[in-house]
Amino acid sequence: MSIQSFHPPVRTLLGPGPAEVHPRVLAAMSKPTIGHLDPAFVQMMDELKSLLQYALMTKNNMTMAVSAPGSAGMEACFTNLIEPGTKVIICENGVFAGRMRENVERVGGVAILIKDEWGKPIDPNKLKDALKVHPDTQVVAFVHAETSTGALSDAKTLVEIAHEFGALTIVDAVTSAGGCELRVDEWNIDAIYSGSQKCLSSAAGLSPLSMNPAAIERISNRKHKVPSWFLDVGLVTAYWHGGKRRSYHHTAPINNLYGLHEALVMLHQEGLENSWDRHRYHHLALRAGLEAMGLKFLVKEPYRLPQLNAVLVPEQVDEAIVRQRLLNEYNIEIGAGLGDLSGKIWRIGLMGYSSNEKNVLFFLTALDEILASMKAPIFKGMAVDAAARAYA
Repeated sequence: MSIQSFHPPVRTLLGPGPAEVHPRVLAAMSKPTIGHLDPAFVQMMDELKSLLQYALMTKNNMTMAVSAPGSAGMEACFTNLIEPGTKVIICENGVFAGRMRENVERVGGVAILIKDEWGKPIDPNKLKDALKVHPDTQVVAFVHAETSTGALSDAKTLVEIAHEFGALTIVDAVTSAGGCELRVDEWNIDAIYSGSQKCLSSAAGLSPLSMNPAAIERISNRKHKVPSWFLDVGLVTAYWHGGKRRSYHHTAPINNLYGLHEALVMLHQEGLENSWDRHRYHHLALRAGLEAMGLKFLVKEPYRLPQLNAVLVPEQVDEAIVRQRLLNEYNIEIGAGLGDLSGKIWRIGLMGYSSNEKNVLFFLTALDEILASMKAPIFKGMAVDAAARAYA
């Protein structure tokens, strides 16, 4: 057996994540490795913390990057804030609320699901009604930007309702951070987690996390030890927030943190609100092209994520063949539907560095050619011109 060095193909990543990684970020990750307690690395960690605070619009001292993907950020929130018997209301309007429920149940909490139709935002009235029925609820959890459907929920209102009934909030911002409006302090979110690989446009494998004083107070008053040693924020605090005298907790993914630092520097240089506007700008051009082609979106316009576009597959079209041809003939990756939406939608991501005019026009050209060759019921040759007019 002769195994050679791996050389990945060059893809245009327009799926639900990861997004393309900017050359500046890749260059940062290739810099020399130093020790995870090296004074220079500790200084970089302090900068990274402040950059994350900027990206999440928070002053929370407990702001850091968990040394694992967004799923670990989710688990860190639940394992620290939920104890056996804790009642948690989970708002479900897609795949990822199911993972929240699994986390609650695995740590002995009591999960109460309130369901909305996939493709629609979470209904605040349903949450309020559920809290009236379960006034002893201690935590409300929901996904801000549901990656499986492309639906955006009103996080500010949901948090206000939870607090009205004395419950803390856990918010999934894996797809929203950096890509659309998110104001942790202004909206008074108690605990939030995200991922490095989507709109922050760094490499996968890190999970930004932030908790406010109310969440930290709940953790400090736990009756039971946090069931995960690695994800116990009380233990990792001495590493991330120990000043110059940091204590060893784990060997951080050093070069990956270099990459996230550079990605956040770039976000700061662009301006957070400019990043939100850029994602919407390219979404509108993509929308113009897809609608000119005759395709329709799953999510209604007011609740539609600009960075994750769920598009209905035309009748008599095998969506998997389209995705396969996009990959094999054009090196373009898009995502399939999950769960109840499997086979019914494509998920087209315009996240981070992937959200640009070149990608939008290239994708529309490729999709138009493939669907036309399959004799799909579309308006051939209309998409690119419509997107170009949107840009003009």
